[in-house]
Amino acid sequence: MKKQIFTILLAACLVLTLWSNGKEDKTSGPVTVQYILWDANQLPAYEKCAEDFMAANPDITIEITQMGWGDYWTGLQTDMVGGTAADVFTNHLAKYPDFASKGQLVDIAPMVARDKVDTSVYMNGLDGLWATKDGKRFGLPKDWDTIAIVYNQEMINAAGYSAAEANSLNWNAKDGGTFEKFIAALSVDTSGRNGLDPNFDSENVACYGLALNHFDDRGQAQFSPMAVSNNWMYTDGLYNANYHFDDPKFIATIQWFVDMTEKGFLAPYEMTANNANPLFTSRQAATVFDGSWMIGYYSSSSEFPVGFAKLPAGPAGVKSMTNGLADSIWVGSKHKEQAWLWVKYLASAEAQNTVGTFGVVFPAIESGVKNALAAYDAKGLDVSAFTEEATNPGETFVYPIVDNGVKISEIMTQTFDSIFLGVTDAESSLKEANKKILDLF
Repeated sequence: MKKQIFTILLAACLVLTLWSNGKEDKTSGPVTVQYILWDANQLPAYEKCAEDFMAANPDITIEITQMGWGDYWTGLQTDMVGGTAADVFTNHLAKYPDFASKGQLVDIAPMVARDKVDTSVYMNGLDGLWATKDGKRFGLPKDWDTIAIVYNQEMINAAGYSAAEANSLNWNAKDGGTFEKFIAALSVDTSGRNGLDPNFDSENVACYGLALNHFDDRGQAQFSPMAVSNNWMYTDGLYNANYHFDDPKFIATIQWFVDMTEKGFLAPYEMTANNANPLFTSRQAATVFDGSWMIGYYSSSSEFPVGFAKLPAGPAGVKSMTNGLADSIWVGSKHKEQAWLWVKYLASAEAQNTVGTFGVVFPAIESGVKNALAAYDAKGLDVSAFTEEATNPGETFVYPIVDNGVKISEIMTQTFDSIFLGVTDAESSLKEANKKILDLF
């Protein structure tokens, strides 16, 4: 009788455990693992990875969905709350602390240890960015990136610049250095005068010297290269929430961008808040700051030769934010073990070598990078600006990783909207924004 009671209680506890998790982790038989990503340019590479993975794992079907960045994160959060999220999703350093703090991600550290995954194979310290101070892990690196100047080769030549000169520009917040002269020379009004002409008409510009994608409130491909090269830094270190958006050096940097807009050298915020890329490909902007993940887009979408130059060197030298994506498992997945097999495969040399051959991103493992470089070379693209920044000592810094990323994003988006639309001044707005951020912690 006691044995029967114990058996019943054990069964009840098992049912309760499965019910409380909301999902049953099915570990045998045919299973479909849902996977979502946001970058359409990378979709073909991951479809090939899925094909290879399914050939080796016939009981697992990988179902891939691609969603644009603008809908990706809100949709993912909504699906998590509703219990319908994908098993695995491409995650971002700015986003994962919020998901982790809400208990929405599987800690894969025990799986990494169990399966003896060698995390030393990943480049540039990427591995440590996905491991928390308390020993948990929410992803394995799949790629890395840096930022560079993307330029219209015909336009810089017409303005009298060579590729070598474009690669050796300097900048400061006082007079803009040679970089300001560079974008001034590339800015042309409707009468054909460039920004170096005293009669240049800043109100009627046919082509802007520079355009920026303003949708990233952390400024990865917008203000971060200038601000950090101006001896500024977001916080005091990894996972540190002591933001410095009120630092005079940062304020001076943002003010310089405002001044460039007023001079007619930088495309207006209203034209680029959502997407600056069409201005470049339609010849309405001669240059844009962007990441290595966009190399394929610019080279295939532009009806003119495209070049890539290193970022201008500020007082502290060349400074590019480096970021790295990883895949995370949703805690509500019914198929965590199969999801883990997929995540582990995507982080393997085999998968990253495959991704590299597509020439869309730089994988996190060196052999994959070599494949990517060969693919870019076959396309006739010189991407050394990105790789030199990544390998030169001191030229990169990591994406700020802190909690409350969503709330920080809301604060800074509203702040930059206000500044670049001319509603408020940079100094008072940034000081107020920084206080709001510090109050979150």
